[in-house]
Amino acid sequence: MASVTKSIDVDVPITVAYNQWTQFEEFPRFMSGIESISQQGDTHLFWKVKIGGVEREFEAEIVEQHPDERVAWKSTDGTTHAGAVSFYRIDDAKTRVTVQIDWAPEGFVEAAGALLGVDGIQVSHDLGKFKELIEASGTEDGGWRGNVEREADATGR
Repeated sequence: MASVTKSIDVDVPITVAYNQWTQFEEFPRFMSGIESISQQGDTHLFWKVKIGGVEREFEAEIVEQHPDERVAWKSTDGTTHAGAVSFYRIDDAKTRVTVQIDWAPEGFVEAAGALLGVDGIQVSHDLGKFKELIEASGTEDGGWRGNVEREADATGR
């Protein structure tokens, strides 16, 4: 399993950063490799990605969401992919956005990319594009403020 965690500080209030991040269909504006994401209800997403010339489609479910704090998702078919974005208030006009993504590389090219840290470079680049997008507009395109509680695992956690 490969994993990457990256953070960036954005010069907007936490609510603005969080609301923009919940606009999954807007991800192609700042995330390389995301062809499209369609939201099918409050907690279900359909992803189309093309990374390193490899195209994939998969469904994902939002497994945890708390306004102005955290959004977490995991794939529900095919590709093993999960992630979480956490939001930290630095002050009234500044927010730290931390992204963690875990996935199972498929094939030699993806495994090599993970080993060489290419994925971390890409996530940092995409966070930079998110910063440019949100700071240039100063406001979000919308937002979903619903709450999704994480289900307990087999150990009761």
